[in-house]
Amino acid sequence: MARNFPHSYEVCTCKHVTLGEIIHSIKERGATTLEEIGEFTDAGTCCKSCKSSADDIGAEKMELYLVEILDKFTKK
Repeated sequence: MARNFPHSYEVCTCKHVTLGEIIHSIKERGATTLEEIGEFTDAGTCCKSCKSSADDIGAEKMELYLVEILDKFTKK
């Protein structure tokens, strides 16, 4: 996650979930897995392209994936 993204950046376009909502699910609600992020926000529960580059089915790759966000905030 080399670039800075605003909290309003839409990570999951299917469910319209923003980076801020995802960060809140990790920091405030305790999400530690992609599945928990999905439970709390619905991100990654439709086409799943936002989960990781391996799951991305789009012609153009996304700029930010859920796994990158999770890694950044759960690294110990």
